[in-house]
Amino acid sequence: METFAEKVIQFNRQLSFSGELPEHIRILNPFENNPEINRISEQFYRKYYGDTSSRKMIIGINPGRLGSGATGIPFTDTKRLTEVCQIPVQSVNTHEPSSVFVYDMIRAYGGVKRFYKDFYIHSICPLGFVVRNSKNNWVNCNYYDDKKLYEIMYDFMVASFRKQLEFGIDRETGYVLGKKNLSFIRKINEKEKFFDRLVVLEHPRYIVQYKSKESDLYIAKYLQILTGYRD
Repeated sequence: METFAEKVIQFNRQLSFSGELPEHIRILNPFENNPEINRISEQFYRKYYGDTSSRKMIIGINPGRLGSGATGIPFTDTKRLTEVCQIPVQSVNTHEPSSVFVYDMIRAYGGVKRFYKDFYIHSICPLGFVVRNSKNNWVNCNYYDDKKLYEIMYDFMVASFRKQLEFGIDRETGYVLGKKNLSFIRKINEKEKFFDRLVVLEHPRYIVQYKSKESDLYIAKYLQILTGYRD
């Protein structure tokens, strides 16, 4: 039987979007023409998902440049990948504050082996975006930041998400990162019936940017919800 890992790997290998985006927005596909990211992400998934067990899903927004945009693994920068997951990266070195929080939470949960045995983290939109800002720099963009982008990507997001559910996802509860992300995913879920219920967790980026001094409290909240949520 095909493992959870091989399903994820095949999904990532085939990720592609050929539609026309608004002219000021570009696709961020970490797996396209990037042998190093494919190598390290495949090593990661085979290490932690090389079984046929089901998992609960934590649902992010879309890949960012310094997290999964650099490693192919959500909320995992190269520092966490090397030091915690013991998967060395030679070509690039990234430090992403959201990854710090997530891996502090994973350590409190019981470590990477236990956490990834129970949970799979990915995004409602598996491809990321960058937008040209007023200073002519390309910066991260969320799928919901631009109405036209959201409309263009909707069918792709739904089809891609359905494929991820087939990996072996427990569809009783979906754990959504970010309140604004939840507002969009709730509408999608009402129509597409992905999960029986949705639960929101504060987005790691919000925590590290605005609530860093309360990080331990948010970790405790994560653990309470992820291990014992009930209506």
